Amino acid sequence: MRAVQIVRPGELKIVDVPKPVLDSHDRVLVRMTAAGICGSDMGIYHGTNAAATYPRIIGHEMVGVVEETGPKVKDVKPGDRVIINQVISCGTCYPCRMGRGNVCDHLQVRGVHTDGGYRDYIAVPEEDCYILPDGLRDEDAVMIEPTTIAIQACSRAGLKEDDMLLILGAGALGSTILKIARLVCPHIIVADLVDGKLQEAKANGAAYTIHTAKENLEEMVKQYTGGRGTTVSIDAACTKDSLMDLLKVTGNAGRVMTMGFSTAAVEVNQFLITSKELDVRGSRLQNRMFGKAIDLIREGKLDLSGSVSHTFPIEKAQEAFDFSDTHDPSIRKIVFTFS
Repeated sequence: MRAVQIVRPGELKIVDVPKPVLDSHDRVLVRMTAAGICGSDMGIYHGTNAAATYPRIIGHEMVGVVEETGPKVKDVKPGDRVIINQVISCGTCYPCRMGRGNVCDHLQVRGVHTDGGYRDYIAVPEEDCYILPDGLRDEDAVMIEPTTIAIQACSRAGLKEDDMLLILGAGALGSTILKIARLVCPHIIVADLVDGKLQEAKANGAAYTIHTAKENLEEMVKQYTGGRGTTVSIDAACTKDSLMDLLKVTGNAGRVMTMGFSTAAVEVNQFLITSKELDVRGSRLQNRMFGKAIDLIREGKLDLSGSVSHTFPIEKAQEAFDFSDTHDPSIRKIVFTFS
């Protein structure tokens, strides 16, 4: 069967690999129908994702149809459309015992540490399959995984109704965080340097927007928060300057969320953290958030349509990655389809 493998940084190949077989652990065989390109996938391709190992079949935003199940499988059946949890945790280490399996001491992530979903078939445990709502296209269903990342970030931030939130970055991650955050609090500022993305953020519930190439971030945040700064700031831009920028604009007793995976050194001012007693918190992956995301869709609170901007057949993976590297402003989410 076909698979997209990153042999080493910068080298992508379509390879032929054996079709998975069911065993005592992986009891559900899923035929892939759609898989998204995430920023972390691009990081693996470029060699900037510190967690990745090579060679690797990448892809962790995985949607497909159950083709076969083992004899002990009870909750899914052939023909079910599912999205697959990317997180594999041990269940026994300290983080797992604390209910935080997404940072398991022995964490494996499909598509990062072990082979992922850019292939025709994948075999997984039953508990990692979540049945999709009827009427949701496979391509749009890919966005459930980024939605779980957004739910995790808002959960880690302890986001509440009376918070004043800044989302820095209005790309695929930032726009998904906005969709979740607006269900919790109305006072949301979105900052970006692309006019179209800011207009979209405004249409999707942002109370205020800041054009970071034309406006001073710190001054505008003060204006929109009555001079005190935000109570929560989430870094969805993950640039070399973004953490420092958020430390500056977040007010006393605020929370600053980091989500980037770059290992490059960044500037941090301890005085800003200590003097304002800021909480700087990481948010990684998601911690059993698929059910919450799917419930929001079924309840009509979350609409994922319109999030996918481009689709490519899996055999054109190199073309898709090259296009992603152009950073064309029309790009929101790129999804692979499987014939």
